[in-house]
Amino acid sequence: MIERTLILLKPDAVSRGIVGEVITRFEKVGAALVGMKLLVSEKDTAELHYREELAQRRGEKVRQLMISMITSGPIVALVLEGVEIVEVARKMVGSTEPKAAAPGTIRGDFTHISFNHADEKGIGVFNLIHASASPEEAEVEIAVWFKPEELVSENRVDAHLIR
Repeated sequence: MIERTLILLKPDAVSRGIVGEVITRFEKVGAALVGMKLLVSEKDTAELHYREELAQRRGEKVRQLMISMITSGPIVALVLEGVEIVEVARKMVGSTEPKAAAPGTIRGDFTHISFNHADEKGIGVFNLIHASASPEEAEVEIAVWFKPEELVSENRVDAHLIR
């Protein structure tokens, strides 16, 4: 099943200069890059991304901290395409809490901040990256960050293996 997923490289990933390395990891597993842009998120776009459902699950305070974090500097928004790429990307990204992320995952290899530390500082968790949780969520999230005409269809050498 060919899917698309949204990946956001958050301000901490951009400021640390690891964007290329993270993108390379996705390319190495065969994910096709079909959309990419560097931007500073407007607050209204961040609010669309961190929808009301987040407030219902984790509280409005957490939602506002996440909005503040994602708008604090440049981000790189990516759309990846591949076989069951939503699940593959989530595994590659690792646990939401960086200190709990397994070695070998993006968060496990590049950060270690805990929820407790973020709470103590009164900040959102700087955990480098966002990956859509489901194909349905990916569809909604991609529409927040990309217009349809900003996405391309990739003509891959290995297309006969995945299509």
